Amino acid sequence: MDAKLQFKSIFDLLRRFPDEQSCIDHLTALRWNGVVISPFDPGSTVYKCKKNRYKCRNTNKYFNVRTGTIFEDTKIPLQKWFMALYVFSSHKKGISSNQLAKDIDVTQKTAWFLLHRLRYAFDHPNFKKELANHVEADETYIGGEYKNKHTDKKVEGTQGRSLKDKSPILGIMERGGTLIAQQVPDTTRGTIQSIIFNHVKKDSTISTDEWKAYVGLGKKYDHLIVNHSAKEYVNGMAHTNDLECFWSHLKRGVDGIYHWISTKHLQSYVDEFSLRFNTRTDFTCQRFDLILSNMCGRLTYKDLIRDE
Repeated sequence: MDAKLQFKSIFDLLRRFPDEQSCIDHLTALRWNGVVISPFDPGSTVYKCKKNRYKCRNTNKYFNVRTGTIFEDTKIPLQKWFMALYVFSSHKKGISSNQLAKDIDVTQKTAWFLLHRLRYAFDHPNFKKELANHVEADETYIGGEYKNKHTDKKVEGTQGRSLKDKSPILGIMERGGTLIAQQVPDTTRGTIQSIIFNHVKKDSTISTDEWKAYVGLGKKYDHLIVNHSAKEYVNGMAHTNDLECFWSHLKRGVDGIYHWISTKHLQSYVDEFSLRFNTRTDFTCQRFDLILSNMCGRLTYKDLIRDE
């Protein structure tokens, strides 16, 4: 990798992108790689205009590098976006909107919306590929422990696997490789196994705990089981310790940084932690460019706050 393109601190980032034009040039190179394509008509001829604008010949519309991306229709300079992305992606447990607002000098509401737009880009297709070799599968619940809740927040019958006030997440991870974490409506056999079948290559080895939803996986996989209810955490090659490590990291981030997450936005937070985990061996600049490469697509504030 070119040493001039690397950065591993905020000081390096500002030296690499000292002004708005340097940010525009970097984004242009990542998005189009020298061949500008119209977002309105990919087959159209494109004319370069003044002030970093382009014109689509077939539609007669003007556009720039932000058009059709998470950066569209925002007055925030790209330099602030880049700084927010660097801080957000490199901090292992994320950053709160209150803290980011202070760091880049915007309002808390703006910082909250900015972070959700960045999370939109964290849902990267590179980490949706089929898993193989030795895979671990496990589920966890986000919503807080019953014993830790205030009296007026406690709901009876919510201990264990109850879904009254908790949201389940299924994790599937190839050992030493990619993690896929997905919010699920329940942890029944049909729900769990359909996702596993879609993401794990047939005849792979899969390790799970003894939960009944995993019964029957032996028909398609070499199914290894570890009995957590009997305080067994490793049984030969059978364990889910790698996934347990991720769950621990996710929950500490939620508890320590975000404190509370709504069910509506839970998946975007899971994507945030998943991408940081999946790029744990990458250089900071590699992770930075990977997220920028998935910037296409818009998330409006109206869509973000809309009730499901």
